Amino acid sequence: MFTISDQEYRQLSAFIEKHTGIHLGPRKKSLVQSRLQQTLEKRKLETFDQYYVFLTNDSTGAAMKELTEKLTTNHTYFMRERDHFAYLQHHVLPYLEKSVSSKDLRIWSAGCSYGQEPYTIAMILDDYFGANKFAWDTKVLATDISPRVIEEAKLGVYKNEDVLQLPERWRSKHFQAYDGERTAVKQHIKQEVLYRPLNLIHPFPFRQPFHVIFCRNVMIYFDEHVRADLLRRFYNSLLPGGYLFIGHSESLQREETSFRYVMPAVYRK
Repeated sequence: MFTISDQEYRQLSAFIEKHTGIHLGPRKKSLVQSRLQQTLEKRKLETFDQYYVFLTNDSTGAAMKELTEKLTTNHTYFMRERDHFAYLQHHVLPYLEKSVSSKDLRIWSAGCSYGQEPYTIAMILDDYFGANKFAWDTKVLATDISPRVIEEAKLGVYKNEDVLQLPERWRSKHFQAYDGERTAVKQHIKQEVLYRPLNLIHPFPFRQPFHVIFCRNVMIYFDEHVRADLLRRFYNSLLPGGYLFIGHSESLQREETSFRYVMPAVYRK
């Protein structure tokens, strides 16, 4: 078993924070050590110091990608924090329907993980606009730092039990059997979500601002400086009156942000 020293851990965690924004802190030393065991074996490295040198010398980006995959946790599920989805359907969408004359809705799921969040948003949009949906551009942008997770999200295949918590009418309309143990999102919903890899600490590549941004249970991994910068860029990326949804385990210091509080974990520009 490879053992990481305090110095090696400080060096590696500083590298991780610089390139991903993820703040590990001193309590994650054993987690980092355990999750990178196979990587050191595969690369035939003998110490974490050698691994650090390997990381810093890799110009292809493959080593950083592999490191990110090892250390990020993509835990989510359908209808997580369902009060957000109810607020989206009953308050946000009626406001946007009346105010967006171009009929081009711009909704971003940042840190989308395996796709449950953006697919849920797409199904809510399908419900809300119904027969008038053809007149609107309702595609949802979904991004995540992990290209592997993005590819899995694009497939839209989930365990049968993961889909059971959804309304029966959604299951019959938007899902189909994939095999005996899994269920797949139907194409008419999959085509409504545009997946892109994106590291949130990098400059946003978007030309147009958004009406709604979901970034839930992502900022808990960042320190206060990275969070403050990300919130500033979210604010600048929203249209006036736009909404930001964050996780219930997260909070904004009202005196440090320009967002206006709406309800728990929902803010507005």
